[in-house]
Amino acid sequence: QVQLVESGGGLVQAGGSLRLSCAASGRTFSSYAMGWFRQAPGKEREFVATISWSRNTYYADSVKGRFTISRDNAKNTVYLQMNSLKPEDTAVYYCAAGTTMQGPFGSWGQGTQVTVSS
Repeated sequence: QVQLVESGGGLVQAGGSLRLSCAASGRTFSSYAMGWFRQAPGKEREFVATISWSRNTYYADSVKGRFTISRDNAKNTVYLQMNSLKPEDTAVYYCAAGTTMQGPFGSWGQGTQVTVSS
C-alpha cells in the first residue's frame, strides 16, 4: 500500500482557485492510477478526477473544464488544480491510489477541506 497526505485546502471566494496536492510514500507511486474524490456534508463521496500512470485523465462532468489533475512521478505527488470554484464545490477532498483509473482504490488520504464562499 501507499501512504497519502493531502494539502492545499482552504477558504476561497466563488470564482477563485486552489491547488490541492497529495504526497505519496513508497517507491511504486508511478505505477498507480491516482484519483481525487470529494464528500460534502450529508452527501455521498463522489468521484472528481483520475489520472493513469501514463497520464491519461478523466473527469466528472461537474468539474470538467474547471479542474485539472496532474502528477509528478519524480516528486511522488498528484495535484488537483481547481479554477472557477463554485459554492457547490465545498467538500472534503480525498486523494486515492488504485490499480486502474476505474479502481479499485485501496489507499486513501485523510482529506483536506475546501470551502467556497458565495
